[in-house]
Amino acid sequence: MLILVAWVATMAVLVNRSYLQASVNLAADLSRYGSTAQWRCVYYRGAKIGFTVRQVLPTEAGFRLEEDGQLEMTLLGATTAARIRTIAVVDEAFTLRSFEFSLDPGTGAITVNGRVEGPGAGTAGAGAGAEGDGGWRMLVDVTTAGVTRTEERILTEPPLLTINLGRRLAREGLVPGDRHEWMMFDPATLSNAPVVVHVGEREVVRVGSTRMPAFRVGLAFAGLETTAWVTDTGEVVREESPLGILTVREPPDRATIMAVPGLVQTDLLEAAAVVPVMTQRIDDPRGVRRLRVRLEGADLSSPDLDGVGQTVDGDVIEIIRPETLDTPLPGPPDPDAARYLAPEPLIESDDPAIQAEAALAAGAVVGARARAEALTRYVNGLLDKKPTVSLPSAREVLRTKIGDCNEHTVLYVAMARALGIPARIAVGLVYMRGAFYYHAWPEVYLDEGDGRGAWLSVDPTLNQFPADGTHLRLARGGLDKQMVILPLIGRLRMTVLDLELAPDSTSVLLATPSIALEDSPFPIPTLPSDTEGWCGCSSAGAPGS
Repeated sequence: MLILVAWVATMAVLVNRSYLQASVNLAADLSRYGSTAQWRCVYYRGAKIGFTVRQVLPTEAGFRLEEDGQLEMTLLGATTAARIRTIAVVDEAFTLRSFEFSLDPGTGAITVNGRVEGPGAGTAGAGAGAEGDGGWRMLVDVTTAGVTRTEERILTEPPLLTINLGRRLAREGLVPGDRHEWMMFDPATLSNAPVVVHVGEREVVRVGSTRMPAFRVGLAFAGLETTAWVTDTGEVVREESPLGILTVREPPDRATIMAVPGLVQTDLLEAAAVVPVMTQRIDDPRGVRRLRVRLEGADLSSPDLDGVGQTVDGDVIEIIRPETLDTPLPGPPDPDAARYLAPEPLIESDDPAIQAEAALAAGAVVGARARAEALTRYVNGLLDKKPTVSLPSAREVLRTKIGDCNEHTVLYVAMARALGIPARIAVGLVYMRGAFYYHAWPEVYLDEGDGRGAWLSVDPTLNQFPADGTHLRLARGGLDKQMVILPLIGRLRMTVLDLELAPDSTSVLLATPSIALEDSPFPIPTLPSDTEGWCGCSSAGAPGS
């Protein structure tokens, strides 16, 4: 899921059945945790939706931190579960040396393993004293569908993971008023960004049925602010986020039982939807040619918000859909388009299976525009549309043929690049059933020759070429870039200022009686059977993180 991937370590949505039954493999893994392990329950809006367990084991050179967890969530009425596992190896100063991370949505795990090398790479015990000297690097192995791709990250200092943040704080000394700024790596989004930590006063905090002293610690990462309560030994006993997520320490017998009252049901996608103020009803988004809205609660200064039919003026965004596919695209060509042909860790356009499938999709079709449209129809028909909590990898999506908007988009982008068509990921909002939902879709570059060419938004999830005029872009890029969506959840306010529909569309004023659905010129989208009107994307998450 678009946001759930980012939230996956700290949130999900409510379970749709009464008890969580751990798999045999998970039960075997949980048996490794001893009496000193820390068990925590995960709650969303007061309802229990998962658990995690963590332990710290001494090693000859430092410590090994292990964490397992399982979350179960309701997305568009469908129950989706995810298992998460993290292992971090640190030195005596709790400086990260290596890690293993895996996320399994039930169709097979995607793993991200990394090792950190300092200026004296290969020397044992190059510890915290070397921090800041430069020359740090991290080698990251991403394994999808049994194939591993390695990339290198150059670092100014060894990063933290969330799993060793509390212990690092305890080593530094928890002093009220102290401020720390470190780099933190999120393996779920492959992003490395600063985390700012403010240590507050010691408080007595409720932990389950008891109370205990702990320091109130404020954390700011990727625009998301959370509050944690950390003991003198570095144990995080409680954590809260403004997104309605709470994790709290519990005994193991309570942590692993997922008893949820049947009447308490919350769907994350519905809960995070942006309901606009508007005077006209949109019966079918495909009829929208021009949309002008005021969007409040977000920073609209990013250059990602301008271009490809979208313009920004202050807090007003205007989207114009191409009138006809026969209209020549404007020039001049984009000299930067070629960089969107290269493979990436989760966009494996150089994979033989991806290349073979792309060739099959294009068939005998010639021309960038025609091939891009053929690919849109092909990907839409190829995937079974189910909400999925995963790290979207094109190779893995091709193997499982299951997914929502992120899976459709990453597979399309990889296949387009394999065909020599520059493509990139866009994320934002799309209109569906009376509200705007968080969504992802591709943008493809169509080189018309003769000095003409332009980017075009398409949507294989909704089977649209080009995408309809309600696709409001908020960011471009992979999971690390999509993190900017997280702080927007629950904060956006939208007013529709102007709406232009296709000539054969029926405009309905909300103050007048609704027309009969059978008289509408377009079918009203239903979920999830109508693939042209289905958006199973996160109005999500992940935190992940």
